[in-house]
Amino acid sequence: MTPEEILSFPCVYPIKAVARIADEPLALVSTLIAAHVGEADIVGIETRPSRGGAYLSVTVTLRATSRAQMDALYRDLSADKRLLWVI
Repeated sequence: MTPEEILSFPCVYPIKAVARIADEPLALVSTLIAAHVGEADIVGIETRPSRGGAYLSVTVTLRATSRAQMDALYRDLSADKRLLWVI
C-alpha cells in the first residue's frame, strides 16, 4: 500500500506534539499549524499535562486537504527543537 492509499483527502486527522511547559506548547503548536491550516479547519484542540507537570501534550485535530499539506506541516513541527516529539 502506498502512502497516498493510506489516507483519503480531505480527512480529519489528529496531530500530537509534546513540549516542556516553559516553552508554551499550546501557543507554539497553534502558531506552527496556523501556517498550514486555516482556523476553520481546526476541529478541536486538547491538552494534557504530564504526571509531574513539566510537560504538556497538545493534540490538534484538523481537516487535512492533501498529503503535501501534511508533509509540510510535519516538517515544520519536527524542525522546531522546542517540540520533543510529534506524532
